[in-house]
Amino acid sequence: MRFPGRLPDAFTAPGSSSFVELLHQVAPHLLPGRQPLPPGDLSNMAPHGTTIVALRFRDGVVMAGDRRATQGNMIASRDIRKVYPADGYSLIGIAGTAGIGIEMIRLYQAELEHFEKLEGAALSLHGKANKLANMIRGNLGIAMQGLAVVPLFAGFDLDADSPDEAGRIFSYDVAGGLYEERDYDAIGSGSLFAKAALKKRFSPDGDAEGAIRMAVEALYDAADDDSATGGPDLTRKLFPVVMTATSEGSARVGEAEIEQVARAVVEARMENPGG
Repeated sequence: MRFPGRLPDAFTAPGSSSFVELLHQVAPHLLPGRQPLPPGDLSNMAPHGTTIVALRFRDGVVMAGDRRATQGNMIASRDIRKVYPADGYSLIGIAGTAGIGIEMIRLYQAELEHFEKLEGAALSLHGKANKLANMIRGNLGIAMQGLAVVPLFAGFDLDADSPDEAGRIFSYDVAGGLYEERDYDAIGSGSLFAKAALKKRFSPDGDAEGAIRMAVEALYDAADDDSATGGPDLTRKLFPVVMTATSEGSARVGEAEIEQVARAVVEARMENPGG
């Protein structure tokens, strides 16, 4: 007998601590990969976001994303946010179909919080990376229709043997393949140019200030050669979203600090356009 106002049994029965698995049971239509779509290539029907970079420094990791979203050859948004905290010690950035990517980030944040509430402990950093891989696999059907989302995941590993090894970066492919990157990585249409810039400047012994500057410079180089990546917009005061994950947790770098760094990068390129 069911009492009025009582939650369905699926919400109270013992089982998995995964919020995504719960949605599979009670509301599968809410999952990004289960949205009904007409047949055909839908890649130009929604805004796409690029570019995200992540790199290690001696106290953790930095992740940064430009602010532009494109739809075909048009600029769909100049101030989209693509980098978010996944939880208290990890970060996630997305490239690809913007709306589905942001929905996936919110679901992933709920997944990690739900697990921690039920289990009384957070997943390991590698466990969090695996959770995200499973979510990407669930999106494969609509990804094959052009609505792909590829995230970049990074965080501070509380179980690392030393703080110097605690910053870790994970990349993915569209089918949910998981790969740990050694020192830095980038995703999105400008990733080739961003990684080329990081390759020349990266130092694992650098501090947060230097890593932030390198991330902003890498995005500048990506915007210089990739029309889908937006550079610092001094007129509108739109600058990259930059976040860090250290032993003190995940945090967004202040707008005033990023503006100062971005203006310094632009000023330096006025004197030496090639970097």
